Parts: sequence; structure tokens; C-alpha cells
Amino acid sequence: MKKYICSLVIPLLFFSCKTDKKHETVQPVEEIVSDTLLVEEPIEELDMDTIIEVEKKVENPKVVVQKPKEPFKNYLVESDITISPINHGTLVIEYNGTIIYVDPVGGQDAFVGHKPPNFILITDIHGDHLNVETLNAINTPNTIIIGPKAVKEKLPQSLQNNFTTLFSGLSRGFSTSKMSLDVEGVAMYNIREEAKQYHPKGRGIGYVLTINGKRIYISGDTEDTLEMRQLKNIDIALVCMNLPYTMTVSSAADAVLAFKPKKVLPYHYRGTNGLSDVKKFKRLVNSKNRNIKVVQLNWYE
Repeated sequence: MKKYICSLVIPLLFFSCKTDKKHETVQPVEEIVSDTLLVEEPIEELDMDTIIEVEKKVENPKVVVQKPKEPFKNYLVESDITISPINHGTLVIEYNGTIIYVDPVGGQDAFVGHKPPNFILITDIHGDHLNVETLNAINTPNTIIIGPKAVKEKLPQSLQNNFTTLFSGLSRGFSTSKMSLDVEGVAMYNIREEAKQYHPKGRGIGYVLTINGKRIYISGDTEDTLEMRQLKNIDIALVCMNLPYTMTVSSAADAVLAFKPKKVLPYHYRGTNGLSDVKKFKRLVNSKNRNIKVVQLNWYE
């Protein structure tokens, strides 16, 4: 009987175990995927040095602060001497309250913001250097006008009273209560045959001014003459370069390289075909002499 009972119990236990397994709760496939299945895109492995470098860049980012550009100042200051362009060949030089106008044209309105001149320098008789209406507007009873004989002959008597005639190769000294001024005449003329009609030798003159120990050369209308090439100890040179009236950019650069001013200002560079290439002038000069500083001011609106 016992054997019979055991034979019944064992199958029942086995059947019970199988039944329990069949009734186990099975999670939905979606839950299995979301909870247990990790799907990742393959990534490129980084070595530790790279990781450390990235961390360093994050911890210590380099911040580049750009300094604001200084506003462009359309004048040059040298040893308390201020040179201000007006237009083309016209400029104003000021030192210690003394004012010098060079080739003033454009009427009184062209000199708004500038004091009346103590001295006026005129290089030639052409309209971009000599304008009687402008002279009448800016002239004062004490203004001294300096120029070549050809310029004096073009002036009315009222403007000749305080006129001083200067010749190339000669110099005159002037003084005020605030400064002394030495003015030396420098020959200016064309040397190309096709251009000699514009500026014959002996008519106009350029100038070397000595102010506060500085020598300033003003070329006027000229080519690269022997007189220009032989200049000595020039601190600042204003050099023309416009065709067909004066000289090419290359000739101007070659002359400057010959007399070696410390600073050179291209001016009077508008010709019949527009403005000359003053950037090329700078390249030509500095490619052979980097000690000459080319200062580019704005002479034209």
C-alpha cells in the first residue's frame, strides 16, 4: 500500500512543478527592450592624453580680447610740430602757436579749425598752388608770404607788401615771439622732355623748413631732380607723385631712397588718371630701406 501511495505522490509533485513554470509572469517584449536592452552607436575611443587635454581646455579657456583700434588721426606730430593735410598740395604746419600755410587754395572754408597764418609759402603759379581769392581771404596784415619771383608777379600790390622772394639754393631766416624759422629754396622742375612744359627750371621752388631742430622738405611740383637727391638730414619729406605733371611712383621712391628722409609723406598724388598708387610707393621704399617710415595721410575726400 505504501508503495502505491509513493507512486502516486511523486508524479503529482512533478506535475505540480511543471505547472508552476508554465504560469510564470513573462514581461512584455517592449519592456525588456526599454529596460534591459542597450543599443549604442559605435564611438571612436580617445586615449587618456586626449581626454586630459580636452579637460584642460575646458578648465582654462583662452579668452582673446581684441583692443579697440585707435581712431585714425589725419595729421602728423613730430617734435611738437603738427602737419595737417588740407587737400592735394595744400597743408598747414603749426608749432608753438605759429601757423604756416603751404600753397593755400580752396577759399577760407578749407581752413576751418585752423588759426590764421603767420607765414604763407607758395611753390608755383598753377591754380592748385596759387589762388589769389584764397590769399585775400586768409591773409592778415602781419602775414609774411614767401615764394619765387614768378609768384610775386602774379599777385596784386596789396599782397606784395609783405612778400619775400626766395630763390633755389638760398635761405632766409624769420622769427616770431614764439619761434624761429629757416626757409631754404630747393629747385623744382620737370626733367622728362614731354613734361618740361609743365614746370620749367627756375620758375617754381620747393622748400626745406627748419623748425625746432627738425628739417621738413616740401617738394612742390617736381621730378626726381639732382637737387632733391642731394638733400641731407631731412626728418620729414612731403613728396609729390602724379602724372603727367610731376613724376611716377617709381621715380619718387627712387629719389627718396637716395636722400633717405626719416619719414616721408606721399602728397600731391592726383593726376589725370586718378590717384597714384601710394601703397606701391611704400612697398618700393621699404623693400630697400625699412628705416624710412612712410606715413600715409588722407589728402582727398
